[in-house]
Amino acid sequence: MSDPPQRAADVVIITGLSGAGRSTAAKCLEDLGWFVVDNLPPGLLATMVELGSRSLGEGPRLAVVVDVRSRAFFSDLKGALDGLERQGTRPRILFLEATDDVLVRRFENVRRLHPLQEQAVGGRLADGITAERELLHQLKEEADLVVDTSTLNVHQLRAVIDNSFDEGRTAALRATVLSFGFKYGIPVDADMIADVRFLPNPHWIPELRPLNGTDQEVLDYLLSLEGTADFLDTYARLLGIVGTGYRREGKRYMTLAVGCTGGKHRSVAIAGELARRLEAAGVRTRVVHRDLGRE
Repeated sequence: MSDPPQRAADVVIITGLSGAGRSTAAKCLEDLGWFVVDNLPPGLLATMVELGSRSLGEGPRLAVVVDVRSRAFFSDLKGALDGLERQGTRPRILFLEATDDVLVRRFENVRRLHPLQEQAVGGRLADGITAERELLHQLKEEADLVVDTSTLNVHQLRAVIDNSFDEGRTAALRATVLSFGFKYGIPVDADMIADVRFLPNPHWIPELRPLNGTDQEVLDYLLSLEGTADFLDTYARLLGIVGTGYRREGKRYMTLAVGCTGGKHRSVAIAGELARRLEAAGVRTRVVHRDLGRE
């Protein structure tokens, strides 16, 4: 019996006007699990798909940003796309655009030259935008999806990308649960901070002092205390509400910091328990004990 044919790679070409959101779209696809390559010459598309299929497994999802920085290669783009189709891969083209006044405002806000400004007749920002729009006109006509970002914020653009390219193949939310000791400083990258210093400190129990929050004896002690179970259940429900809001706003990563005095007993044990609840709710979770082992 012959083996079933391999599923072809899914390839998206991200292109469009400078300042219209290509980098944001690329980051969105990367967050969705796509392998993203920025500014790849079209002549290397077939090679990238071959290498991606070989190293990423069957049916890899690959996205390539093509823009005016590679304008010398635009004449080769159609040939590269036709070649991929002959090999059984039909790339999709995502084209991002915005109105001239919005693009001018965005470039002025970041105080950067337009990539074609100095080469355009007149040398003004508006001249560069006009030249790029003319250069990309044919590519826009052949695009599978054209997104006008003039009135979209980052979260709205993420929602468009999610709805168009997620296809239900990625985890909805990823979380890092980080235990820490307040005496060593609050983690600067925490989205939320849970202070568990309201729980009695196992440090003052002689038989628990040499242990830490990864030991079952410490966890059993904390779970036996009045208020611990209520805290865990209530905080887990809160995280569910926050997680739903994060997904709605296009945020796919969350860092929850759990702190006690030294980061050895209470925060370590509670971080593990909250992580288990997140995992049970379908959130891909990892646990990091920042200060465990510090004196």
